[in-house]
Amino acid sequence: MKPFILAESNWKEIKNAEIEVAVLLWGATEAHNYHLPYATDNYQIEAIANEAGRQAAGNGAKVIILPNIPFGVNTGQADIDLDINLYPSTQLAILSDIIEVLNRQGIFKLIVLNGHGGNNFKPILRELGLKYPKMLLVTTNFFQTVNKYDFFEETGDHADEMETSLMLHLRPDLVQPLEEAGLGKEKKSRIKGIKEGWAWSERQWSMVTEDTGVGNPKKATKEKGEKFFKAVCEKLAELFKEVSEIEICERYEK
Repeated sequence: MKPFILAESNWKEIKNAEIEVAVLLWGATEAHNYHLPYATDNYQIEAIANEAGRQAAGNGAKVIILPNIPFGVNTGQADIDLDINLYPSTQLAILSDIIEVLNRQGIFKLIVLNGHGGNNFKPILRELGLKYPKMLLVTTNFFQTVNKYDFFEETGDHADEMETSLMLHLRPDLVQPLEEAGLGKEKKSRIKGIKEGWAWSERQWSMVTEDTGVGNPKKATKEKGEKFFKAVCEKLAELFKEVSEIEICERYEK
């Protein structure tokens, strides 16, 4: 048992535990090219959160890792079989319920640790932060904690070299041979502002990619995945510890 992981804890441990910060994981269930499983985002975020939680707890952080929510926003993938979608309004309702519980029980710090690019928790936490002013609400995307191009050569953001390497490290038993993977070619928008990055429109997945991947996975290795995993976990462990120790009313510099 790991007392910093709620799913592995029991009431005897929890009733006497000092908890300063809860970490909520949020993944997705969606196709990841031909070689990675639908639960790729969930396997990744759970492994990362648990290791970061272990490190943080070992350094004195009063942290609890909540169970992962395995479905994310997949509104642009409606025609991809069994890509399970939650609307942002549904995420708002779920988060509202969870924050109500934490607030009522005196756990006033929450980190929403995101593992899926389609999830965007900033506007949701803006709304809930106004309703629960005692709460310190933080969110981060694990894939933005470090510069991934310090570890990987190919660009991309879905079933790419990074995700494939990470899964080769974490769950090689679920990764098909890379010869079976598509190349993850992405069709770019014809709209100049979107192409240049200063305008945005949701990608319609089946129009953008033929294999559901975005980014060539062929150079992926488990060694790259292990190095990336360690770097990400170290950064997140620091965040968990810092949020655990900070006084909410003194979180800004003088």
